[in-house]
Amino acid sequence: MKEFQYTITDQQGIHARPAGMLVKEAAKYQSSITIEKDGKTGDAKRIFAVMALGAKCGNTITVKVDGADEAEAAAAIESFLKANL
Repeated sequence: MKEFQYTITDQQGIHARPAGMLVKEAAKYQSSITIEKDGKTGDAKRIFAVMALGAKCGNTITVKVDGADEAEAAAAIESFLKANL
């Protein structure tokens, strides 16, 4: 399992547009991808789960990737977050 933390820098946090883009990116991989914030966990492949976390600017999220293509998926999700959030 791969795991990394990321601090949200977008002033609006994880709102609808980037959440949808994140779900599309996560869906490209077989691995299970979860996002955790303040003890709540959401499936990165489900937009409502991502939005329900309520991640705001300055919040730190933990991303966990587990599966056959976990290294590739973790790198792609981390790159996505740095570019968009």
